[in-house]
Amino acid sequence: MNAQQPGGASLLEPRNLAAFILVSLIWGGTWLVIRDQISAVSPTWSICYRFIVAAAGMFMLAKMRGEPFRLGAGAWPWVLALGLFQFSLNFGFVYRAEAYVTSGLVAVIFALLVVPNAVLGKIYLGQPIRREFVIGSSIAAIGVAMLFAQEYRASPATLGEVLLGAALCIGGILSASVANILQATEGAKRQPLLTLLAWSMLCGAVFNGVAALALDGAPQFDPRPEYALGILYLGLAGSVVTFPLYYGLVRKVGAGTAAYSSVVVPVVAMILSTLFEGFVWGPLPAAGAVITLAGMVVAMRGRSAPPPRRATPEP
Repeated sequence: MNAQQPGGASLLEPRNLAAFILVSLIWGGTWLVIRDQISAVSPTWSICYRFIVAAAGMFMLAKMRGEPFRLGAGAWPWVLALGLFQFSLNFGFVYRAEAYVTSGLVAVIFALLVVPNAVLGKIYLGQPIRREFVIGSSIAAIGVAMLFAQEYRASPATLGEVLLGAALCIGGILSASVANILQATEGAKRQPLLTLLAWSMLCGAVFNGVAALALDGAPQFDPRPEYALGILYLGLAGSVVTFPLYYGLVRKVGAGTAAYSSVVVPVVAMILSTLFEGFVWGPLPAAGAVITLAGMVVAMRGRSAPPPRRATPEP
């Protein structure tokens, strides 16, 4: 890991390392919490509640940081697009994927987000792709295939359900990647970051609320304390706390080094999945996990251009 960004701070400095670990642990835990969120309430209503909380928290944080509530001229197309792709479609696919495959596996697959980011970045932002990135991504894809083979062998789900889970994961990755590229455009960069995120989250909550009314009927809510605490965790810790910490790392140690959280997060998620979901380890899944993460390390070290400055790394 390149812990020292040329001309910048080191990831191993105590404050930076603490922020890196906290972000990785929080995002690693979101996947398991999502699993509980969809146990009794429709995914769309759960996502709506999450981003109502997240938007409120982000507006409060923006005020504390001195950012304006009002956006600049021409901001609303970016707000609406980010609300749709990042905070509605992306999370809609992810929540539904966890109904078919384990949360840890979804987290591992989502580490492949850097692949469509790189492809779309080359097409729309002119960012070149190096050979090492292609090789590393191919290695990671082999590892993911091994994990899915184990999921099919060990899970009571049918092959069709496992493949549906995979397809939903891919839908989430592609939606998030479109949002990442949108956030990297000059029009989005001109907007105050926290304010842009707050309004986009609020629009995402509205989009999800409308979709939930159309698809699932009247609002649903699980009376269990665990459900409400999960909403607060995902909305506040999983969004409001982590985004400023992550972007702070991007500024201090560089986007490439900060992006290594996408390797650590699946490790945390797989450990939690083992403890709470009964994920069964063996030679095949162990090898698949190692190959996937090793491939992602190779891919990120071979990426010649940094990821979009405002890319949203994890659900």
